[in-house]
Amino acid sequence: MNINRRFFLGIAGTMVGGALAVGPKKARAVRKPKAPSDPYGCLVDLTACVGCRKCEQACNRVNGLPAPQISFDDPRVLEHKRRPNATAYTVVNRHYTGKLDERNLLIPTFVKVQCMHCQDPACVSACIVGALTKKDNGAVHYDVSKCMGCRYCMVACPFQIPAYDYHDPLTPEVRKCSFCYDRISKEGGKPACAAICPVEALTFGKRSQIIDIARRRIKNDPGRYLNRLYGEYEVGGTSWLYISGEPFEKLGFLDLPSRPIPHLAESIQQGLFSYLWAPLSLFAILGGCMWTFNRKQTKENPEPERMEDNS
Repeated sequence: MNINRRFFLGIAGTMVGGALAVGPKKARAVRKPKAPSDPYGCLVDLTACVGCRKCEQACNRVNGLPAPQISFDDPRVLEHKRRPNATAYTVVNRHYTGKLDERNLLIPTFVKVQCMHCQDPACVSACIVGALTKKDNGAVHYDVSKCMGCRYCMVACPFQIPAYDYHDPLTPEVRKCSFCYDRISKEGGKPACAAICPVEALTFGKRSQIIDIARRRIKNDPGRYLNRLYGEYEVGGTSWLYISGEPFEKLGFLDLPSRPIPHLAESIQQGLFSYLWAPLSLFAILGGCMWTFNRKQTKENPEPERMEDNS
């Protein structure tokens, strides 16, 4: 497991939010798993996606988001890597891994990015007012009426997905993919992106069934797929899962531990509180860790020497 700045901040955010939310007494209690037993999931087959961005367009429409600066049928937007934000809950990025076709041209792989709807979400654990909850159908649901705008969820998320309405000073909200919570709560409902995909690169269903489908595809066509299902175990498992013919690390996927981040963060909290350490000690330790981390980064990436001014 590679501990990078993003992962460290996620642990720190979950610890701070969790400590404020539960207090010392509850922190000493044994943690129960929060993952639903039979949630929905969505499989993304990266070997099938053609980068048409119909999923982006459908997401924009059902969520009433503003029109993008570059239209959905303009491929120029794929020239730059994008992240989901307050006005785009899902984006498709194009990656080149060096693989060539019969004409010696680079073959692109398109990757859809959105909230992963973790089985045991760090954002839910970090939310001190219960504005984020993990629903039985798999969605990580956001209740704007409870949100106080602390944004611990943004720090805690290992995928750095939640965005914030910085342009709205009066009624800002945390923004992210809702897994089309209202749609999938109805019988036969699907997320808008999965319903519209013209090449069936997105398969929606019960997570357990989705995993079986993915494993069958990998087994039946080992020349097309790598033997890995991303999201099956990462941070305790996610509702969005991916299969690919290219290494995930070349496609922008993070190398994350299998243990849910709330488990790790709360284990540290329990250790601190069990010895009656003050919460101030927690911040001192986090500060020390950050100082060590920054010192290591400075050594690995020293600043360039300044040019002498001889004028």
